[in-house]
Formats: sequence, C-alpha cells, structure tokens
Amino acid sequence: MLASGTPSQAADPGVGDTTITLGMSAPFSGPNGAYGKEMKEGALAYFAQLNAAGGINGRKVELVTLDDGYETDKAVANTRKLINEHKVFALMAFYGSSPTTEAMKVFSEARVPLIGTISGAGSLRNPVNRYMFHLRASYADETEAIVNHLVGLGITNIAVFYQNDGFGKSGLEGVTATLAHHKLKPVAVGSIERNSLEVGPAVAQIAKANPQAVIMATLYKPSAEFVRQMRKAGQMPQFSTLSPVGADLLVGELGAKDAHGIGISQVMPYPWNDTLPVVKEYQKALQSFAKHGNYSYYGIEGYINAKVMTEALKKAGKEPSREKLVSILEGGSVDVGGYRVTYTSTNHNGSRFVDLTVLGRDGRILH
Repeated sequence: MLASGTPSQAADPGVGDTTITLGMSAPFSGPNGAYGKEMKEGALAYFAQLNAAGGINGRKVELVTLDDGYETDKAVANTRKLINEHKVFALMAFYGSSPTTEAMKVFSEARVPLIGTISGAGSLRNPVNRYMFHLRASYADETEAIVNHLVGLGITNIAVFYQNDGFGKSGLEGVTATLAHHKLKPVAVGSIERNSLEVGPAVAQIAKANPQAVIMATLYKPSAEFVRQMRKAGQMPQFSTLSPVGADLLVGELGAKDAHGIGISQVMPYPWNDTLPVVKEYQKALQSFAKHGNYSYYGIEGYINAKVMTEALKKAGKEPSREKLVSILEGGSVDVGGYRVTYTSTNHNGSRFVDLTVLGRDGRILH
C-alpha cells in the first residue's frame, strides 16, 4: 500500500524527527576492501557537507555501513540486518554483481529501494526491478566501447580473461556479443574464481592463442597477476579492462612501469580535473572531510550516489515514503553537475556514459 503521508499513518522506518537513516553493504576488508572504502569515503564526504548545511528538509543523514568482504552470503545477511535491525529507510552503493543479485531478493520483498549498484551486470537490469536503480553504464556498454575501439585499430585476435561470477560472465557475454557484430569470436578464453589469484591455467590457455589483445573482466589483484604472468610467458598483447578494476588500485598493485599502456573503460567522470561542477564539488568535499586529495573513480561514484539519493529525498518532501522515493526517481532526470542519470518506470539503467582511458608511464590515468 502506498504511504499517504497523513499523520495517522506511520512513517516508513528510518525517518526520524531529525534524522534519516540509509544503509550500505560493500567490501571494506579482504582483497577488494579498498573499493568499498573509497566509495564509502566519497559518500560520507557528501553527507558531511550536506549535514553541515542543514541536511534534507531539516533531517541529518546517517549512513550505516556494513562490511561484506565481497562475499554473497555476508551481503545478504547485511541487507537483512540493515532493514530489520538498523531500520534503514533506503539502501545505497551495494557492491558486486553476485552479492547484489542475492541481496535483491531481500530488499525487493521488503520494498526497500536500493539506489546505486556497483555492477554493470545485465541480469540486474533486465527485467527491471522496481526497487533497484543503477547509476553507471552496463558491462555491455563498457565492453562494446572497448571492442569497437580495438577493432577500429585493426586488432581482431582478441582473448578474454574473466572472473567466474556474475561480473566476469557479464563481461565475457558483452565482449562476445560485440565481437559477433564484427563477425569475430574470442580467440581464447580463460577464467579465475572470485577472490583467487590462481591465474596459471588462464595464462596457459590464453598464451597458446598468441592474442593481439586481452580484455580482462577481473578485479585489480588478479588482473595485475595475470598481466605479470602473461609477460613472463613472453606475451605482449594490448591489455584492456573494465571500470570495476579501480585504475588507481591496479597501478598500486602492478607498479607504474608495468601498468603503462593498459586500457581501462570508465563509467564515471574523470576525477582528477575539475572541468565538471560535480568533480570540483567532490574534490572540495573530500579534502574537507578526509583531509586528503587521493581522488578516485570509486570515490566520485560514492559521492554521486549520495547526491542522487539526496536530490530524490529533497523532492520527497517533509514526509518521505519509500514508494514516493521510487516514483520521484522514475519521474525523469537528475543532473548532479555535469553527470546526468535518467530513469523511467521501464528503465532503471540511469546512464550509458563510458570513457576510454589508458595508464601513462607515470601510472597516471590519461583520457
């Protein structure tokens, strides 16, 4: 039943007289903990700025963050905990295709909206879930941009190294689909299990094909190990990877010299120059909140996520309800300062923005 907003009807959980409570589950520990930490910091930097200016319609935002270590069972348990124990009004910035796919069953049944999924998996986008809104382009959008770029350069012998889970499989499907448009197939395919660094079998499989390029649908630690081992095997293909890798983390893991030349697709604005208003705001907020200037793609994604959530909550007025929040989001576009997300009742994808970048000699990301 839709909340009518009348005083006689109890407000949805998470809305107090002076606070509104939101929840987030992401990895803050384990091999991918750095991703979650950067996102959380970006979101908290925005909320600190917002709360200092009076909050949303007189309420301060409180963000409850729980660590799932990029483990599906933990993400599901955290979702239950956030809804049932912490009584959050809405969820944001969930990380990972497989964890979010399972958590979706919990928050959908509870009719608690999730705004911002750090995943481009097609399975999370179709069919449309009324209670889940994406901020970033899909892996299909990213792989299409990478493959079209490589083929445009005359590179046709393309292999795929992927993580054996929702993220990696979605990346593999995207590459295969775009190659098929060019009447091509992957020359070799190798995989690795999630949270593993056992790249040997994939290196052996892919090196046999002597590819001109390898597209990696893997995270930063296995990507770095794979590149190292491929080069040890005498293979020098063009390596390209998708946005979840975290460019700054890949450089940190591999070193600037060995990371030089790796191509990375990005789904957020370039966070190191301030031509867009939202980037300028993010940089200022991060310096003020975290007292450092270590900008990152994950950081700005957390910041943008918090801003999109806030814009919708402001429109929901003094008596917000979860159903009202969903309807407001489905009602059109939000421009957060040069980055726009658009939703309708039949499309919750938000954005198709993809930027192709490459790692320079000094480890800097060039675009």
